[in-house]
Amino acid sequence: MTEFKDKVVLITGASRGIGEAIAHQFAAQGAHVVVSSRSQEGIDKVANAIKADGGKASAITCHNGEHDSREALISQTVEQLGRIDVMINNAAANPYFGNVLDMGFAAIEKTIEVNIEGYFHMSQLAGRVMREQKSGVIINTSSVNGRITGYNQSLYSASKAAIISMTESFAKECAAFGIRVNAVLPGLTDTKFASALTQNDAMLKMILPQIPLGRMAQPEEIAPAYLFLASDAAQYITGVSLPVDGGYLV
Repeated sequence: MTEFKDKVVLITGASRGIGEAIAHQFAAQGAHVVVSSRSQEGIDKVANAIKADGGKASAITCHNGEHDSREALISQTVEQLGRIDVMINNAAANPYFGNVLDMGFAAIEKTIEVNIEGYFHMSQLAGRVMREQKSGVIINTSSVNGRITGYNQSLYSASKAAIISMTESFAKECAAFGIRVNAVLPGLTDTKFASALTQNDAMLKMILPQIPLGRMAQPEEIAPAYLFLASDAAQYITGVSLPVDGGYLV
């Protein structure tokens, strides 16, 4: 399948987990994927694996919490590949797991800088490129926590709710430029990022009974939602937040 042949797909937070799975699935559909994260070693590993499978990939580092780093990622992508067809905001920070009253200010700042400021600014930067192209798709990774606050994850959950609202705002204001903007809300997924939950037997005993399918997801089960929302099959879909959660939000 080559639906995304010659399309440029930029993915942040792509060195592992859901972002890595997204990169592999778009590459398998013919896209040139730009994998990005803070770890050059991590994104080189993903890009090299894609190329070993016959796909096209570039690796560009970016700290999603830093203004200059975000601008450099967008400018380097356009300089190297000429355009951005799909922007996937997937990088995230969740530096604190505990009671809301005890969260330190450094963790507050990091969560806001990466999850809210980072997504907003990156969407602006990619959106400006897409406005010139008169086409493009932006997909934001939110979370089921954006709908139902996760226990001991107060600000992370609030930031994911902000991403849902942000997605709707960008969708309304960018539609006139041929830009669609949607969000994916993953449920509990077996990743290193979610290890505070997935490696905690007490938390799993509390969470898994709330998931009708009775298990956590694998990253490869989340990634197809991004393919769909970026595809021509979704060309009349914008402003939606699509849960991929085993029925958790039902």
